[in-house]
Amino acid sequence: MAAPSTIGQVRDVFPKLGELTDKVVFGDVWERPGLSKRDRSLATVAALTALYRPDQIRGHIWRALDNGVKREELIELITHLAFYCGWPNAGTAALIAKEVFAERQP
Repeated sequence: MAAPSTIGQVRDVFPKLGELTDKVVFGDVWERPGLSKRDRSLATVAALTALYRPDQIRGHIWRALDNGVKREELIELITHLAFYCGWPNAGTAALIAKEVFAERQP
């Protein structure tokens, strides 16, 4: 199963948004040499958790796991964030992470 993508769900109606996502976000920003994709994934999951963006967290947890972040590291990250961005935000991210972990089981 592929990582869910918000843009993938709206690309047919918002083709330019899809193009910008592909070319700028993932074609440029995510390819910059200053951070590894793994580190970018950790930063992105942290930001999306803190900003309470559950629709985006799912796909980025998938991406984080694909980029080498371990399940245990995501669990620790979300637990750590509970104290800095709020219990409800971390709780929602934890529920989504649990679902992703189950979806990715062989």
